[in-house]
Amino acid sequence: MKVSDKMTRDLRIASPEDSIQDAARSMAECDSGVLPVGENDHLVGMVTDRDITVRGVAEGKGPNAKVRGVMTVDVKYCFEDEDLDHVARNMAEQQVRRLPVMSRDKRLVGILSLGDISLGEGAMPALAALSGISQPGGEHSQTGGPRS
Repeated sequence: MKVSDKMTRDLRIASPEDSIQDAARSMAECDSGVLPVGENDHLVGMVTDRDITVRGVAEGKGPNAKVRGVMTVDVKYCFEDEDLDHVARNMAEQQVRRLPVMSRDKRLVGILSLGDISLGEGAMPALAALSGISQPGGEHSQTGGPRS
Protein backbone atom coordinates (compact mmCIF):
# COMPACT_ATOMS: atom_id res chain seq x y z
CA MET A 1 0.00 0.00 0.00
CA LYS A 2 1.25 3.48 -0.85
CA VAL A 3 1.17 6.62 1.31
CA SER A 4 -1.21 8.23 -1.19
CA ASP A 5 -3.79 5.54 -0.38
CA LYS A 6 -4.08 6.65 3.26
CA MET A 7 -2.94 10.28 3.50
CA THR A 8 -5.26 13.18 4.20
CA ARG A 9 -5.45 15.43 1.14
CA ASP A 10 -7.57 18.29 2.49
CA LEU A 11 -5.08 20.61 4.20
CA ARG A 12 -4.94 24.04 5.69
CA ILE A 13 -1.60 25.76 5.48
CA ALA A 14 -0.32 28.46 7.82
CA SER A 15 2.01 31.27 6.83
CA PRO A 16 5.07 31.97 8.97
CA GLU A 17 3.68 35.50 9.36
CA ASP A 18 0.29 34.32 10.70
CA SER A 19 -0.31 34.88 14.38
CA ILE A 20 -0.31 31.86 16.65
CA GLN A 21 -3.90 32.76 17.51
CA ASP A 22 -4.87 32.49 13.81
CA ALA A 23 -3.03 29.16 13.57
CA ALA A 24 -4.82 27.86 16.67
CA ARG A 25 -8.15 29.01 15.26
CA SER A 26 -7.45 27.17 11.98
CA MET A 27 -6.56 24.04 13.91
CA ALA A 28 -9.82 24.27 15.85
CA GLU A 29 -11.86 24.78 12.68
CA CYS A 30 -10.40 21.75 10.94
CA ASP A 31 -10.10 19.66 14.12
CA SER A 32 -6.38 19.12 13.68
CA GLY A 33 -3.41 19.54 15.98
CA VAL A 34 -0.96 20.45 13.23
CA LEU A 35 -0.59 22.80 10.29
CA PRO A 36 2.07 22.75 7.61
CA VAL A 37 3.70 26.16 7.26
CA GLY A 38 4.22 27.36 3.71
CA GLU A 39 5.92 30.37 2.18
CA ASN A 40 6.29 31.17 -1.53
CA ASP A 41 4.86 27.77 -2.48
CA HIS A 42 7.40 25.89 -0.31
CA LEU A 43 7.03 23.95 2.91
CA VAL A 44 9.11 25.84 5.48
CA GLY A 45 7.92 24.32 8.74
CA MET A 46 5.25 22.66 10.81
CA VAL A 47 3.36 24.10 13.76
CA THR A 48 1.44 22.03 16.29
CA ASP A 49 -0.96 22.87 19.06
CA ARG A 50 1.78 21.80 21.43
CA ASP A 51 4.29 24.17 19.78
CA ILE A 52 1.86 27.02 20.42
CA THR A 53 1.46 25.97 24.04
CA VAL A 54 5.05 25.11 24.95
CA ARG A 55 7.04 27.42 22.68
CA GLY A 56 4.50 30.23 22.68
CA VAL A 57 2.36 30.53 25.78
CA ALA A 58 4.87 28.94 28.18
CA GLU A 59 7.55 31.37 26.98
CA GLY A 60 5.23 34.34 27.51
CA LYS A 61 4.44 35.00 23.86
CA GLY A 62 1.05 36.56 23.25
CA PRO A 63 -1.63 35.61 20.72
CA ASN A 64 -0.15 37.99 18.14
CA ALA A 65 3.25 36.24 18.13
CA LYS A 66 4.16 34.91 14.71
CA VAL A 67 4.00 31.24 13.75
CA ARG A 68 7.64 31.62 12.63
CA GLY A 69 8.65 31.98 16.29
CA VAL A 70 7.18 28.67 17.44
CA MET A 71 7.22 26.38 14.39
CA THR A 72 9.62 23.51 13.78
CA VAL A 73 11.77 24.18 10.73
CA ASP A 74 13.54 20.81 10.56
CA VAL A 75 10.62 19.16 8.78
CA LYS A 76 10.72 15.47 8.01
CA TYR A 77 8.47 14.41 5.14
CA CYS A 78 7.63 11.48 2.92
CA PHE A 79 6.63 11.06 -0.70
CA GLU A 80 3.15 10.09 -1.84
CA ASP A 81 4.45 7.08 -3.80
CA GLU A 82 6.39 5.54 -0.90
CA ASP A 83 5.42 2.26 0.73
CA LEU A 84 3.22 2.80 3.80
CA ASP A 85 5.02 0.18 5.93
CA HIS A 86 8.38 1.78 5.16
CA VAL A 87 7.11 5.25 6.11
CA ALA A 88 5.56 3.89 9.33
CA ARG A 89 8.97 2.48 10.32
CA ASN A 90 10.59 5.84 9.55
CA MET A 91 7.99 7.63 11.68
CA ALA A 92 8.89 5.33 14.58
CA GLU A 93 12.62 5.97 14.15
CA GLN A 94 12.11 9.74 13.90
CA GLN A 95 9.50 9.73 16.68
CA VAL A 96 6.95 11.78 14.74
CA ARG A 97 3.18 11.33 14.72
CA ARG A 98 2.55 13.14 11.45
CA LEU A 99 4.46 13.72 8.24
CA PRO A 100 3.80 16.12 5.40
CA VAL A 101 3.43 14.24 2.13
CA MET A 102 5.19 15.63 -0.93
CA SER A 103 4.96 14.88 -4.62
CA ARG A 104 8.23 14.03 -6.33
CA ASP A 105 8.40 17.63 -7.57
CA LYS A 106 8.38 18.70 -3.87
CA ARG A 107 4.82 20.06 -3.76
CA LEU A 108 2.82 19.51 -0.59
CA VAL A 109 -0.02 17.13 -1.46
CA GLY A 110 -1.19 15.85 1.93
CA ILE A 111 -0.34 14.79 5.44
CA LEU A 112 0.02 11.32 6.91
CA SER A 113 -0.81 10.76 10.56
CA LEU A 114 -0.55 7.81 12.87
CA GLY A 115 -4.36 7.72 12.72
CA ASP A 116 -4.26 7.44 8.91
CA ILE A 117 -1.84 4.52 9.19
CA SER A 118 -4.02 2.77 11.77
CA LEU A 119 -6.84 2.75 9.21
CA GLY A 120 -4.60 0.78 6.85
CA GLU A 121 -4.69 -2.92 6.17
CA GLY A 122 -3.91 -4.49 9.52
CA ALA A 123 -2.58 -2.92 12.68
CA MET A 124 1.10 -3.79 12.35
CA PRO A 125 2.34 -0.60 10.63
CA ALA A 126 0.56 1.59 13.19
CA LEU A 127 1.77 -0.53 16.12
CA ALA A 128 5.36 -0.36 14.88
CA ALA A 129 5.16 3.41 14.47
CA LEU A 130 3.50 3.92 17.84
CA SER A 131 6.11 1.81 19.59
CA GLY A 132 8.95 3.98 18.30
CA ILE A 133 7.08 7.25 18.71
CA SER A 134 6.31 6.46 22.33
CA GLN A 135 9.96 6.23 23.38
CA PRO A 136 10.89 9.11 25.72
CA GLY A 137 12.82 12.12 24.44
CA GLY A 138 14.06 12.18 20.91
CA GLU A 139 14.99 14.87 18.46
CA HIS A 140 11.48 16.32 18.35
CA SER A 141 10.75 16.50 22.06
CA GLN A 142 9.60 19.89 23.26
CA THR A 143 12.61 20.25 25.52
CA GLY A 144 15.39 19.67 23.06
CA GLY A 145 14.28 19.45 19.45
CA PRO A 146 15.25 21.83 16.67
CA ARG A 147 13.10 24.93 16.24
CA SER A 148 14.68 27.40 13.97
